[in-house]
Amino acid sequence: MTSPPAPFVIGIDGPSGSGKSSVSRAVAARLGAGYLDTGAMYRALTWWCRHTEVDLGDADAIVAAALGLPLEIGDDPQAPTVAVDGIDVAAAIRTSEISSLVSTVATVPEVRVEMQLRQRALIDDFAVRHGACVAEGRDVTTVIAPDAQVRILLTASEEARLRRRSLEVHGATDEAAIAATRDQVVRRDRDDSTVSQFTEAAEGVTVVDTSDLDFEASVAAVMDVVAAARAS
Repeated sequence: MTSPPAPFVIGIDGPSGSGKSSVSRAVAARLGAGYLDTGAMYRALTWWCRHTEVDLGDADAIVAAALGLPLEIGDDPQAPTVAVDGIDVAAAIRTSEISSLVSTVATVPEVRVEMQLRQRALIDDFAVRHGACVAEGRDVTTVIAPDAQVRILLTASEEARLRRRSLEVHGATDEAAIAATRDQVVRRDRDDSTVSQFTEAAEGVTVVDTSDLDFEASVAAVMDVVAAARAS
């Protein structure tokens, strides 16, 4: 009797505005895979800290909030859900306020340990249930799922990343909109790079540069990497 194929895991890391979230969702949808946005988990924790009035200057209080975080996160790439204590926070965690604060929470070492434990468990669960899982974030390819069958660093020039995030957040790419977006992109990447490596590919990680690619071409580039891995 032939045993079922092993669950297939695809890890995609990258800086803000590289396209990793939209591309990861599209790849997961086309593969019929489960989807995990690891960054949404840090955003949800940040929202929970604000909601419960945790002092973001108190690392121990943030760790306690992380350990007790009542998080539920869905695996449907076409309709990803995030709820905390039964409250739908999918939109709330994408606000500028949360974006400006999330690095404060995500750079606490003990918080990362707790989130990484949860993320590994979710990836395993999603991959088993769907046969595959696409997980995206900052350190999926290096820390959370270093043994994933596919590991990709999705990157783009700073100019391209600022333009994309400005269009997403402000609906415009003029000078003022890009300036308003710069802190979210450049500062967050700088802060997060103190605790995770997502600016250079680790050994065995494939780089996909989307600077000059539109969305469909970016998805196709990742799908090519996946197809090659499955054929090997």
